[in-house]
Amino acid sequence: MQSVDKRYLFVVVIHILIGFCIFYIPFFAKFYGYSIILGGAFYVINSQNKNNEVLYAVAYIVGSEVLLRMTEGNPVYEFSKYGVMVFILIGIYFSGISKNAIPYWTFLLLLVPGVVIATLALSSHNSLRREISFNISGPVCLGICALYTYMRKVTLNQMNTILLVVGLPIISCIIYLTLYTPSVKDIVRGTGSNADLSGGFGPNQVATILGFGMFIFISRLVYQSKTKLMFLINLIIVLNISFRGLITFSRGGMVTGIIMSIVLIAVTYLQINKGGKAKMRYMIVFVVLALFATWTYSSSQTQGLIGKRYANQDAAGRVKEDQLTGRGELAADEINAFLSNPYFGVGVGKNQELRMNRTGEVIVSHNEITRMLAEHGSLGILALLILLITPIILYIDNKYNIYVLCFITFWLLTINHAAMRLAAPAFIYSLSLLKVKLDEEVPVIYRK
Repeated sequence: MQSVDKRYLFVVVIHILIGFCIFYIPFFAKFYGYSIILGGAFYVINSQNKNNEVLYAVAYIVGSEVLLRMTEGNPVYEFSKYGVMVFILIGIYFSGISKNAIPYWTFLLLLVPGVVIATLALSSHNSLRREISFNISGPVCLGICALYTYMRKVTLNQMNTILLVVGLPIISCIIYLTLYTPSVKDIVRGTGSNADLSGGFGPNQVATILGFGMFIFISRLVYQSKTKLMFLINLIIVLNISFRGLITFSRGGMVTGIIMSIVLIAVTYLQINKGGKAKMRYMIVFVVLALFATWTYSSSQTQGLIGKRYANQDAAGRVKEDQLTGRGELAADEINAFLSNPYFGVGVGKNQELRMNRTGEVIVSHNEITRMLAEHGSLGILALLILLITPIILYIDNKYNIYVLCFITFWLLTINHAAMRLAAPAFIYSLSLLKVKLDEEVPVIYRK
C-alpha cells in the first residue's frame, strides 16, 4: 500500500471513529466543535496563511456544520457562517485580496440599502439584530469569501484537498446517522421529509450536505482513485452517502449532487484523450450500476415509498398538487413583494414579518433568489447577476478549474431549495473564483 493511500485510509478511519464518539458520548460533539475552532485558528495564524491554509480551515467548518448543528456541538446555531467570515478575514489580513475584486465589493454594497430599510421598516417588537443577521449573513458570507478567493492561485491538487477536507466530516455525519436510525423500515410511514432519518434534524439541510458529499467522493473516484483499494474505499463512501441521503426523503440536495456529478463527468470526458475516455466509460457503467443497486436497496427499505417521493406521490400513490411542498406559494409571495417595491425592496427580513402578520405563522423563505428580489428589489437583481456572470467570465481564462460549473450548479440549485441556511453555498461558490493551475504529477485520467 502506498504512503498516500495509508494517509487517506487513516483520516477516513479517524472520521469514522469521530462519528461513533459523537453518538455514544454526546459531550464529545462540543469538544469536537471547539477543537475545530481552536485548531483551525492555530493552523492559520501559525502558518500566517502562506499556502492558503485558511481555505482548509474553512472547508472543515463547512463540512462539519450540519453534524455539529444536529448534535449541538457549535457554540451557537449560526456559528459556522460567522466562523467562516472570521477565518476568511484572518486570511485576508495575512494574504490580502485582489485589487480586481471590484464585482464583489459592488455586491456587498448592493446589500446595504436593504439593511438600512430594514432598520426603519421592521416592527419594534421584533429582535432587529436577529432578523437582519439571519437573513443577511449568508450573502455577506459569500461576499467575504469571494473577496478572498477572487483569482487567487491554487493547484489542482490543492483544490482536490479542499474538497476532501469538506468531505471528511460528512463521513462522521454518515456514521452518526446510521447509529441514530439503524432500522429504516420501522421509521418510514409516508413520503414526506423525515427528521427521524436525518439525525433528528432538518432533512433539507442534511440532504444538502450529503448531496455535496456524494459529489465530492464521486470526484475522487474520477481523479483520485489511483489504486483498486482507493477506488473501492471511495465507492463504498459514495454508496453509503447516497443511501443515507435518499432516505431523508428530501429531494433537493440529492438531485443537486447528481446533477453536479453529471456536469463533472461531462466536462472531464470532453477534455481527456481516447484512452481516458475508454477507461471512464467502464467506470461510469460500474458506478451507475452500483448506484442503481443502492436505489433498489433504498426502495426495499422504504417499502417503495422513496420511489413515490421522487415521483411526487403520497403514500397511496396519488400525485401531490404542489411539487414544491408549499415553496411555490412562498416564492410567489416574494415576487409580489418585489412587484410592490421594485426599486429597493421591502428590507431585509421584512417580508417574513409581513407573512407572519398575515398568516400568524413564522414561515422562512427557502428560495434565496426570490428573497433577494423581495428584500432588495432591483438592487437584488444586480447582485444576483454579478454572482452568476462573474465566475462564468473568469472561467474563459481558467480552464484548469474543472469544478467551476459544478460549484456554480451547487450554489444555484441549493439557494433555490434551501436558501443560504448553510455556509456551504457561500464557500463553495467562492471556490469557482480560484485560479487553478495543473500539478506537476500526472492526474489519474490523462488529458489531451
